[in-house]
Order: sequence, then structure tokens, then C-alpha cells
Amino acid sequence: MTTLDDRPQTALLVIDVQNGVVAGAHDRDGVVGRIAGLVERARVEDVPVVWVQHHDPDNLPRGSDEWQLVPELSRGADEALVEKQYADSFEDTPLEEVLAGLGVGRLVVSGAQTDECVRSTLHGAITRGYDATLVSDAHTTEDASPWGAPTPDLVIAHTNLYWANHRAPGRTAGTATAAEVELRGW
Repeated sequence: MTTLDDRPQTALLVIDVQNGVVAGAHDRDGVVGRIAGLVERARVEDVPVVWVQHHDPDNLPRGSDEWQLVPELSRGADEALVEKQYADSFEDTPLEEVLAGLGVGRLVVSGAQTDECVRSTLHGAITRGYDATLVSDAHTTEDASPWGAPTPDLVIAHTNLYWANHRAPGRTAGTATAAEVELRGW
């Protein structure tokens, strides 16, 4: 139902699963394992995988150990990598051009941080005309409760709750577990 004409394809978007981003994340190993499984499924099903990697000169400098993708995941030579410096993966990046070139109108979203880059990218996708499915058990965040935020489990649960019911004219949103998500078609 995407509003993007002639864009029938789906892509798996893997956001910021980098050493410095997920080192202290909630259920880090479980989430990374489920993302690894999704990446393998996407490759088998011939669904494009698009990697997003955040860089920040102060916290995640390009080329540093913190900036690298976690060792459990590896980008295929033919898989797109989009570098970003803002929470929304579309903002000031070539992501839109990459997806247009692949004929993608639907995104299956995974990664980190739930309450920053994942949420911003989901909303950015919907406002740009994409359908967007959040993989409910394949996104995570760190504990910011000492600064007044809910605990990570509640941040994740809340994001899953509202995204499961999110809608926009001519576009669909929703959630599915890694085991249940449809990568081809919808």
C-alpha cells in the first residue's frame, strides 16, 4: 500500500548495530542474534539488506572500534551502507536514493536505539510514503532511566505498542516478531 509509485520491493533496514551503540543495550545478544537471522533470511529470499551506520566525531568517530558493526554481523559486498549523523536515517543521507534504486516501498526495520534512531527512522519512512514494519523483538536501547526515561524493556514495549497501531493515508505500519515478519511482499 505504499504511496511510492512503482516501488513494490521490500528491504530489511539494519540501523546502528555498532559496537559503541549496543555495548550496554537491553538484551543485546538476543537482539543481535535475531537481526543476524533476519539478515540471513533476507539474503536467502533475495530481499535487499540496507545497513545504516551512525557517525559522530565525539562519540562514534568513523573508523573507530565503537563505530564498527558488531562482530556477529557482516555486511555483504553488494549490500548498501548508508552513513548518517542524525537520528532519522533519511536525514541528509542517500537512503532515499538507495531505496528508490532498489524499487523499495516497504521497510522492515531493526536495530538501535529504539527511542532515538529507530523511532525517528520509522516516522521518517512513513512521512516519506513508505510502509514500515518494526521487528518487535529485533530492536533495543540502552538504559537511560537514571535520567528520567523508562527502563529499556518499557521503552521497547511502548514503541511496539504504538507502532502496531500506527497508520497514515495510503501507508501501513505495524509490528511482527523476527520469526513472523514477512520479508517478501505483504
